[in-house]
Amino acid sequence: MTRPYVPQPVLDAAHGRSAARAARDWALADQLRDQIEAAGWRVIDSGVDFRLEPAVPADRVEDGRVLYGHSSAVPSRLDEASSMALTVVLVTTDANVDLVERSVAGLMQHHGSDLEIVVIMEDPALELWASFVSLTPRVELVGTSTQLGAAALLNCGLRRASGAVVAFMDPALVVTGDVVKPMLAALEDPGSAVVGRSGARTEDFRTFDPVGPESDPTVIDGALLAFRREDGRALGPLDEDFTDSYLLDAWWSLVLRDGRDDQLVRQARTIPGLPLLHDDGRLSAGGAVADRRARKRNQYRLLDRFRGRSDLAAPSTSES
Repeated sequence: MTRPYVPQPVLDAAHGRSAARAARDWALADQLRDQIEAAGWRVIDSGVDFRLEPAVPADRVEDGRVLYGHSSAVPSRLDEASSMALTVVLVTTDANVDLVERSVAGLMQHHGSDLEIVVIMEDPALELWASFVSLTPRVELVGTSTQLGAAALLNCGLRRASGAVVAFMDPALVVTGDVVKPMLAALEDPGSAVVGRSGARTEDFRTFDPVGPESDPTVIDGALLAFRREDGRALGPLDEDFTDSYLLDAWWSLVLRDGRDDQLVRQARTIPGLPLLHDDGRLSAGGAVADRRARKRNQYRLLDRFRGRSDLAAPSTSES
């Protein structure tokens, strides 16, 4: 197997760390380890020896296409000015490619202008890549070289977004009309941070109860979740420790509502009457996971960030 090329500064730091460990200078060894990791590498000790490995999977180039090994490898447009109104991010697999094609057709039919679509697919087959490239110039396919977690996949899409508003959308939603204008209109209200098709309320960040479109939610369901690109840039990226989608939509909704230091807490809003149908058997965003440990990890991650933030929670129903 070909060994990866290690940049000289990283190699020098690794040798310096090895010498520091031999001299029992643990502070210097830790400092050099942090320097190595910040450069995108990790050092693996084996007795008095060591080896270096890339901290993230490598990109792969096949047939002229780049498959990215990590979300941070995807070229970002977030520092560029917005060039259109909306970017829709669709995450899919080879098995659900028909859903994406349906979503693209629906979006383009009912709102074909000032809209781009970014499709994220893990290690897509070459024939699928070719079919997506031929759909329309405003559909971009971003492929990964390996399996990434739920948050990392959304970060790939966020990094490619050039719309003033970004919408994460489950491809199992069926678009039957213009969903773009209502989302853009909802986010014209400076008091709204995140909008979507449906949402949930919580008093304690442990239990989330779905609410109707006329109620004020605490969080927006990830099947359709839209926010301002400038907020995504300032408050992102999404926490990639969320390898599964469970509670990721709730966490991101709360991050967006919490905002920046110079902003007051803003609201989550549902948009009544959006022209969408859904395939109950294939709707995946925000769904349950089989791994109960992953559920617990995601729950604790959300609680660690927002426990005690009563200003972000729904008022208790027992309050008068």
